[in-house]
Amino acid sequence: MTKSNRKTGEYVSDTGNPFTAVFFYCFCFFFSLSCLIPGKSAGEIVDRIVAVVNDDIITLFELNRVSDPYIQKIRETDYSHAKKEELIFKVRDDVLKQIIDQKLTDQEVKRANITVSEKEVDNAVERVKQAGSYSDERLRDILKQEGLTMEEYRSRIREQILRTKLVNLEVKSKIVLTDEDIKAYYDEHADEYRGNRKYQLRNILLMISPFAGESDKEEIRQRMEAILQEFKNGIPFATLAREFSESSLAEEGGYLGEINYDDIAPQIKAALAGHTAGEITDIVETEQGFQLFYIENISQGSGKKLEEVSSEIEEKLYNDIVNRQFKTWLEELRERSHIKIIR
Repeated sequence: MTKSNRKTGEYVSDTGNPFTAVFFYCFCFFFSLSCLIPGKSAGEIVDRIVAVVNDDIITLFELNRVSDPYIQKIRETDYSHAKKEELIFKVRDDVLKQIIDQKLTDQEVKRANITVSEKEVDNAVERVKQAGSYSDERLRDILKQEGLTMEEYRSRIREQILRTKLVNLEVKSKIVLTDEDIKAYYDEHADEYRGNRKYQLRNILLMISPFAGESDKEEIRQRMEAILQEFKNGIPFATLAREFSESSLAEEGGYLGEINYDDIAPQIKAALAGHTAGEITDIVETEQGFQLFYIENISQGSGKKLEEVSSEIEEKLYNDIVNRQFKTWLEELRERSHIKIIR
């Protein structure tokens, strides 16, 4: 049996089954003959097998059909030829693995005798039309722009529904979430449910020239450390800002106003972490220069109770678990499948 290599993510060959090997190479030989076109030079092949997935094959035509739109976009970039070739190779490799995974899931759909009725497809199409406020004619126009007919679109929807049912069967039906799981998540992510946190901040900025060397930067840092020491000695931050800050807000004592926590830059958030109102951050190196931030006040919104967000948390946890377990299931499916990639 041919299996995938879980450590490298590559699919590798296992020739332990002589019957499988003989069948495979015979099949490849006859398939290659069938691809010869009368009138072409002898041996010219217009299509070939690029992968075998259990009893199914993936052809070069199928791979190109999916990967070509991405490759065309790469060719239109300003990257060097070498970079383009590197990206194209990666895209083709990624697309091939995606097609392999689709073949595997489709095979499992057949094995499990999962079916989809025309009514289910009709309902799915109607939901799409309602969500976008599309008429039937408008939807067909949109599909035409994407190079799809309604029949092809319905076929894609049918495949999506089949795979969704497979996930429900293999993964979702085995997931159990408790009230304790939901509360634990709520407690661990309390900041997300306490309402908008706002900081009233002041800053002192000592600018750094783009042409400054390391010795210049070190001198500016030492000046900032001296200012920090002045604050620790009891000099009000606003007074220090008016005297030393090179910011346009220096005259206002470096007052930056009230800022939503979510709008604060990540590196400044990190500096604010663990500090309360009346405290000062360590020196922060930013694009503008070295800065100090003084927390004048922190206000907190009313937030939401556990009961209000319980359904939201449950859905998030559920989807996270489904995604993790589906990946695990798919890895195990690859491991026990016969997969061979032909370069």
